[in-house]
Amino acid sequence: MWDYILLGIIQGIFEWIPISSEGIVALVCQFLIQNINPIDMALFLHLGTLLAVLIYFRKDWKKVLTGRDSKLLYFLIISTLVSLAIGYPLYRLTRLVIGNILLIIMGFGLLLTAYFHKKTKKTFGLSFNKLAIITGLLQGLAVIPGLSRSGSTIFGLSLGKTNPPEILKVSYMMSAPVVLVSSAYLFLENPALLFNGWPSLIFSFLVGYLSLDVLMKLAQKINFFKFTLIFGLLCFLGVAIAFII
Repeated sequence: MWDYILLGIIQGIFEWIPISSEGIVALVCQFLIQNINPIDMALFLHLGTLLAVLIYFRKDWKKVLTGRDSKLLYFLIISTLVSLAIGYPLYRLTRLVIGNILLIIMGFGLLLTAYFHKKTKKTFGLSFNKLAIITGLLQGLAVIPGLSRSGSTIFGLSLGKTNPPEILKVSYMMSAPVVLVSSAYLFLENPALLFNGWPSLIFSFLVGYLSLDVLMKLAQKINFFKFTLIFGLLCFLGVAIAFII
């Protein structure tokens, strides 16, 4: 049971930052648990952090589901459709080295975004539809082991006129529809995941909720330049961890 708890804690911490939680959970799972597909386990644990997102942003979800925030609703629909169209084919075709290359590119992208923001005192201004398509595409690419979903979508959202807390909120909320679809697919493929991995699920939720709260409060206290700079550097840290492990 302790092995499952450790996996849940890892997922709860790394889901929110641009260091691939899927890649790290899968790598650790290979050493701890032998009778479960590590990639399936990593994807399964997104259910715990999904629950954290649903509860933490419950007021925002209520607005979306009741139609009071139609702009965010349309954004989530567009980005989800693009993510699923890209993500499913890549699910079976990806390799770790590709993920590291893309993570490096994403890191440079975040650093450049921070640089230009500091120079111009304003963020990039892509249109709403273009931003939804770009972030949906990046989220779909995040099925590649080693490429962070949160890092990818944060990078995409950084190209719009959005402040750090809003970037984080939208990035984490847009994961919900995709996680629900992928989890349904996993349960059809391997129903035993829930029976064996429930301790991991509980701890990924608990730790995920607490770490999400800390990160959102931090985002409210730092400016856009520092925000993108920190997350850009974390991308490179993710590559270093992947090679060390």
